[in-house]
Amino acid sequence: MTLHPEIAAVTDRIIERSKPRRAAYLDLIRRERESGADRPKLGCANLAHAYAGTDEQRDRMKDGRAMNIGIVTSYNDMLSAHATYYRYPEQMKVWAIEAGATAQVAGGVPAMCDGVTQGYSGMELSLFSRDTIALSTGIALSHRVFEGAALLGICDKIVPGLLMGALRFGHLPMVMIPGGPMRSGLANKDKAAVREAYAEGEVGRPELLEAEIAAYHSKGTCTFYGTANSNQMMMEAMGLHMPSAAFANPGTKLRQELTRAAVQRLTEIGWNGNDYRPIGHVVDEKAIVNAAIVLLATGGSTNHLIHVPAFARAAGIVIDWEDFDRLSRAVPLLTRVYPNGSADVNGFEDAGGPAFVIRELLKGGLMHGDTLTIAKDGMPAYARQSAIEEDRLIWRDLPEKSGDETIVRTLDAPFSPEGGFRILTGNVGRACIKVSAVDPDRWIIEAPARVFSTQQAVQDAFQAGELDRDVVVVVRFQGPKANGMPELHKLTPPLGVLQNKGYRVALVTDGRMSGASGKVPAAIHVSPEALGGGPIGLVRDGDMIRVDAEAGTIEALVDPAEWAAREHAEAPAAAEGTGRELFAMMRLGADEAELGASAMLAAAGL
Repeated sequence: MTLHPEIAAVTDRIIERSKPRRAAYLDLIRRERESGADRPKLGCANLAHAYAGTDEQRDRMKDGRAMNIGIVTSYNDMLSAHATYYRYPEQMKVWAIEAGATAQVAGGVPAMCDGVTQGYSGMELSLFSRDTIALSTGIALSHRVFEGAALLGICDKIVPGLLMGALRFGHLPMVMIPGGPMRSGLANKDKAAVREAYAEGEVGRPELLEAEIAAYHSKGTCTFYGTANSNQMMMEAMGLHMPSAAFANPGTKLRQELTRAAVQRLTEIGWNGNDYRPIGHVVDEKAIVNAAIVLLATGGSTNHLIHVPAFARAAGIVIDWEDFDRLSRAVPLLTRVYPNGSADVNGFEDAGGPAFVIRELLKGGLMHGDTLTIAKDGMPAYARQSAIEEDRLIWRDLPEKSGDETIVRTLDAPFSPEGGFRILTGNVGRACIKVSAVDPDRWIIEAPARVFSTQQAVQDAFQAGELDRDVVVVVRFQGPKANGMPELHKLTPPLGVLQNKGYRVALVTDGRMSGASGKVPAAIHVSPEALGGGPIGLVRDGDMIRVDAEAGTIEALVDPAEWAAREHAEAPAAAEGTGRELFAMMRLGADEAELGASAMLAAAGL
């Protein structure tokens, strides 16, 4: 199938703008590769230190002929998605030995749960945890005793952070290993209903807690299609997983065999093999475009409008929101998964899952099928679904129609002819909006502004009944430089309540919304942010604000002369406590959301 002309044009635009940086990156990989494997160059005392902690593999390591795999793990048992990794390293060492290799835990990276910190001060560290993870990945691999690496990570900031760090070791072959979602508990729509009932005072805290525990009930990824599960979809489309590994549940034979296959595949694409596939070659411009395409085709998380530009930069690739906007107009919406529908990711997987989406997109010339992947058979391998048959791991073709057309559809009957994102521009700044879950009747909101500088102030105004009207809620000083750009997911229930009452409601913010942002139109990531002079800092209570996702505009309907003469709102003082003061250098150096909001990348000149 011929590639869609707009996708080809966007890819060409990315390749052209990336040329100098990508060339420098590929030259780095070449030099690292040509310098040879590192272990033969290390001194004996250095090697002895490297092997001392793994005496059961030392003899095999000593002769230096077996590939040594570095495991970078994000295990902790506070984060349910990552609690599944507890015994992975010891299992992976066995599977590496089965394939004639060795494996060591190269290092651990932090993994924080946005679900725990949502709405509280810890969320102000969340975005910067991504760069901390990238730095930790770099430290893990800096020992230079590995010829390949397995990256254990799933959730919001962990996968982008692992990838950013790993890509700076682009000469090494690597594989991403997911852990899978927990089985379904309380349905997401029922959970959302209880949250809204609590916001209105109709149920109490005990009832809310019971509902939340019924929804988040065991080890594994959350079941809604937020940032974590969007990560998994993208890793499939970038060819960094074993095919169809994204949504196999923890503790199953299928999950175990996919992980075994990933470890053993790594030994086949390694340094000395005939099928060398370094991660810096797997992640190229086409892979980045494929990641954006599946994100759009599935109505994935808006957080990736920050993360994709960031990890692309780590590979010398430049993608911006204009690319996303253009792709969104060419890529149909093929799935309805909560918060864009009622099904969860288990229902999505049962109906065909990522493999079905990739098959349809490839069939329609809507994604690149000629990319390098860690899988032997390239991107077409990701259009088949994994299963256990006669106690063996197999991949099978999917039926022509999905298992549930209320969840995932074929190209000839999409939920929408376009993807789920729009870019908004105007005198308030440049922003993103996710429209896949928003009723088209609410794609245009024009209402008076009510301006806040904290989430709590919004909650207080809601509880006092001050927002019971048509309103555009403006929450500013929430950008990366101001307070680390926290998600404002706690605002979803009260704004949803206002919308349910029939009011015309929208959110405008320089902060983030979770991948779970839903039915309320939200113009997010407004750039430039308020701190430092962004025009969102000029908005005053009562200004008429027009958010127009059809025209792609966001405007304060204020006389231009008055707008130009206004003084900028005073920024709140930087907050302390919960370790936030430690991240001052990240706030001070962060660049704009569209660039990835990263002080680390900016300082490195990447």
